[in-house]
Amino acid sequence: MRHGKYPFIIGFLVVPVAIYAVFVVWAYIQAFYLSVYEWSGLGPVENFVGLGNFRKMFDDTLFWQSIKHNVFLLIFLPIITVVLALVFAFLLNVGGGQKGGVTRGVWGSKVYRIIFFFPQLLALAIVAVIFGRVFGPDKSGMINGLFPESWQPWLFLADERYAMGCILVVLVWQAVGFYVVLFSAGMGNIPTEVYEAAAIDGATRVTLFFRITIPLLWNTVQVAWVYLGIAAFDAFALVNIMTVDRGGPDGATSVLSLMIYRNAFEFSQAGYASALGVVLFFLTLTFAWVTLSATRRESVEA
Repeated sequence: MRHGKYPFIIGFLVVPVAIYAVFVVWAYIQAFYLSVYEWSGLGPVENFVGLGNFRKMFDDTLFWQSIKHNVFLLIFLPIITVVLALVFAFLLNVGGGQKGGVTRGVWGSKVYRIIFFFPQLLALAIVAVIFGRVFGPDKSGMINGLFPESWQPWLFLADERYAMGCILVVLVWQAVGFYVVLFSAGMGNIPTEVYEAAAIDGATRVTLFFRITIPLLWNTVQVAWVYLGIAAFDAFALVNIMTVDRGGPDGATSVLSLMIYRNAFEFSQAGYASALGVVLFFLTLTFAWVTLSATRRESVEA
């Protein structure tokens, strides 16, 4: 600090900013550059095709299937996860009502917090392997194994109608515990006097939830919605490990991130994969911008 405030700040920022620029910003620049070339991923980058990769993309049926599946997750994953997490967090913090003039959560709320957070301790690949067996389409599947041999097994991941629903269920199960803890932390910052005053005025728990908790927790909900939307544009690990033929059956669970991986590392079409990555980049950026703009509101002070 003897040399001034700004040299001190710059000295701390220069290394992390340099690392971020090299491993993140430069990677984005390379993806944009490669997206206009036909390149196998090996050898020199020479065959310039301009917008050829993008024209190929818009004629690719699997691309539109993948977009549809990502949109499906984008709609339902944030809605279901946020609603469940808000309800559970409310029960854990306020659901027990008042005792001795103090607002409490339901009985055993501290234990429930640990149980809800447990899925976060498991790597997503492990979760995918576990639920791949849970939703097994034959008698080896855990759910089908609960029924007698005469029972016709559900196909689950092998059925085009239900495969994406299975992916959604696993994503919600894996994510909801984190947001329960996040919302619980936010509710912990709401003064208990607010709840107690509302309870004295005769407010029901439903009123407390919609008129006090959600408005005072709005900024946290907004951030959670963006994070879950970004997760909906990914889902690579689950789809790659859980599904039939990695994105099947017949492309019924394909997502953009899986298309990028397979084109880059299996089909030796790194230029096309880069073009897909560029589209995914702009879709994610647009979603975050639209969500933050649409949900912006004046902050509410507790």
